[in-house]
Amino acid sequence: MITIIDGHNLIPKIKGLSLRMLNDEEALLQILQNFTRLKRKTIVVYFDNAPLDHAGTRKFGSIIAHFVQQGSSADTAIISRVRNMGAKARQVLVVTSDRRIQAEVKACHALVMSSEDFVKEMEKAFSAGPTGVKPDPVTMSTEELNQWLHLFQKGNKKS
Repeated sequence: MITIIDGHNLIPKIKGLSLRMLNDEEALLQILQNFTRLKRKTIVVYFDNAPLDHAGTRKFGSIIAHFVQQGSSADTAIISRVRNMGAKARQVLVVTSDRRIQAEVKACHALVMSSEDFVKEMEKAFSAGPTGVKPDPVTMSTEELNQWLHLFQKGNKKS
């Protein structure tokens, strides 16, 4: 499942981030990269109001970021992307609290999650830590260690 995020809608919902920050987009991308490492999600994030020389698509690790040119909006780009997916829109989760985007993508049968709920999901993932971590291996007793050392020392004496 692909998660499409309305970046500027999500930023003010995250504690410590603000749209007034100079590096708000970079800070969000860093948080999302850490989240994708834990949850192994495919994330596409849209930001609007990009100056002409910064508009375009860039990859940040496993995240694809679309910087929508000034004069256009991320809202329109997200809705257009989901509409163009046709039946595959059912495999998309759109993260936004913008009611217009929610209504438009729901009409395409995409799933919707509010930015606030997504922040809660991220906080839960960060507090739980990495998934799929192997437990610490069983440690050897001193007797087992001595047996292995004895075995390897025998092998070295033959040379």
